[in-house]
Amino acid sequence: MTVTEEITPSSHYERIGGAGSVKAAVELFYDRVLVDPDLAGYFTEVNMVEQRRHLALMLTVVLGGPNEYSGRGLAEAHQPLNIPVEHYVKVGEHLTATLTELGVPADILADVQVVLGQVQDQVVASESRQGA
Repeated sequence: MTVTEEITPSSHYERIGGAGSVKAAVELFYDRVLVDPDLAGYFTEVNMVEQRRHLALMLTVVLGGPNEYSGRGLAEAHQPLNIPVEHYVKVGEHLTATLTELGVPADILADVQVVLGQVQDQVVASESRQGA
């Protein structure tokens, strides 16, 4: 292994700075979401310490970091909430704005947006998908 290979980050997770950067992103993301009048209501009965931890673990996996997530699946956690497409889109916009503000490179942002598109059907209410 060359010196270059040793210091070149191999995953998006490493490229953005690892756990500390993911935690900062989660904090800023929820700061945005919790003041959004369309989204804040989803979190009134939620333990936000646990919620932030879950998102940090999930975002770590999405970015290619260690998979330590053992919580509920996306569909199980979100389908009972009957989330409409427009709210899902707003969450994605808040996540993209958060990552942009933190200086995440464009290629990583693009990959996160691909994942958001791939998991939308697991999060959005089935009635909402039919009308889309």
